[in-house]
Amino acid sequence: MRFAKLHALGNDFLVVGPGLGKEPGGLDELARRMCDRHTGVGSDGLILLRSEPGSPPRTSFRIFNVDGSEAEISGNGLRCAAAWLSRFGQTPPGGFVFRTAAGDRTCRIISVRGLHFEVEAGLGPPLLASKDIPFDDGSEHDSVIDHPLRIGASSIPVTLVSMGNPHCALFSKELPGRVERHQLGSRIETHPFFPERTNIEFIRVAGRDEIEVHFWERGVGETLASGTGSAAAAVASMIKGLTERRVRVRTAMGALTVEWPEGGEVIQTGPADFIFSGDFPTG
Repeated sequence: MRFAKLHALGNDFLVVGPGLGKEPGGLDELARRMCDRHTGVGSDGLILLRSEPGSPPRTSFRIFNVDGSEAEISGNGLRCAAAWLSRFGQTPPGGFVFRTAAGDRTCRIISVRGLHFEVEAGLGPPLLASKDIPFDDGSEHDSVIDHPLRIGASSIPVTLVSMGNPHCALFSKELPGRVERHQLGSRIETHPFFPERTNIEFIRVAGRDEIEVHFWERGVGETLASGTGSAAAAVASMIKGLTERRVRVRTAMGALTVEWPEGGEVIQTGPADFIFSGDFPTG
């Protein structure tokens, strides 16, 4: 099976394009095999693209985590998918429309320099109600801002956002160390109040127009970056009144920009880089 490896600020994906033909069975197992960093190719996720008929033309987008679970959407994955399509000459006028489990999402190529792409992605409006996250502590909440979440003997204030997938934002003056991130990330991801598990963002507000974020992704663990995680972190900062509505998000390997106009969708602009292509045996 032909694939390409791309990354967005170190968040790496294996992309299988529309030319594959019939979709293979056992995609969860295929994802685990391909994404394993010791016995496979190695990546944070596997993306499968399929062309769909209609006007405007759409591309079906499915993404599987390294543990084999299927995610609803990935912001970095969308940018990598758009870069893949652009590299292989499939850039339609007006940009791309991807059909994801979270709904249709659009991408537009801003610039191309060799194997480096700058891509703008429309990630839809954020959802803030507890039923949309989903988050179930026995009550319904129109929004979940600085909600005390019990973790062992501690109570941690969390702010929740859905970008089509669930996110839990934690704010602190200094970002926690790696051991603490792993301990908190793994426990919050599987907390019983999150029926579909959750992604976690550790956030330090650097100013009214900049935040620094570390990520724990559901089904993956710690990642160098996350597109929807960056968007959720920015939205959480905005609804708490800590930043303006256009924010530079600093990750471990670089930065991207998130905008959320009043009453509009979240727009994210950031890089995607083509690494290499190859063949993976499926027999």
